[in-house]
Amino acid sequence: MSDPNTITVQRLVDQFLAAEELPVSPPSPCPYLHDRDDQAEWFLVDEFSPAVYEALMNRGFRRNGTIVYRPACAGCQECRQARVPVDAFKPSRSMRRVWRRNHDVSVEVGPPEPTGHKQELFRQYLASRHDGTMTGSDEEFHDFLYTSPVSTLEITYYLGRRLVGVSLVDRGPRSLSSVYMFFDPNEPRRSLGTFSVLWEIDYCRRSGIAYYYLGFYIADCPAMAYKSRYRPCEILQDRQHWATLTD
Repeated sequence: MSDPNTITVQRLVDQFLAAEELPVSPPSPCPYLHDRDDQAEWFLVDEFSPAVYEALMNRGFRRNGTIVYRPACAGCQECRQARVPVDAFKPSRSMRRVWRRNHDVSVEVGPPEPTGHKQELFRQYLASRHDGTMTGSDEEFHDFLYTSPVSTLEITYYLGRRLVGVSLVDRGPRSLSSVYMFFDPNEPRRSLGTFSVLWEIDYCRRSGIAYYYLGFYIADCPAMAYKSRYRPCEILQDRQHWATLTD
């Protein structure tokens, strides 16, 4: 049964979206589907409640620092919000192997704290795994990762005393939303990205959190389609309704 407060906040957010004409960014090359252009409607916010942000995610929005946006691409609706209903989640055999492989990783949860050590790990990750559009500059590190208008947690992963992964997640009334995860590229066998998702879904289960939001799912982009591996996976349809993804 839905919380009456959640229903009220969702109704207010829907009224805001119906009343406001949000600015739309000019077309630019899509970073995910290279034969298409990318556009988004957006607004800036200094601070708002976790309940409001959760309601916005349920209408297809995400945040990048203090920019809240959703795709508004002409003729394309491939970027769709994805989430995992925590109590129904069943890890695959390969995921269970990743979990066992990282039995020696310790995990800490706390408020976000940017440090030079974390920034260096971020730069190593980008150099190894990213497409070159990000460099790990001070501005990217602080504004993209450590500037948040909502309730955000930092989850850190350690091998002994060595930091091997950092994950930023937003906390909502019924949700945990993945913002970004970066990890030591010199530990490929551990599949730390997969392990972080598994650990965070388990954290949701232990904390009574109903949904783990994975961000945008794009079926024809391998860098974004992997999210469907976490089953059952729900996809936001028409910016209104969640439906279980089927093969």
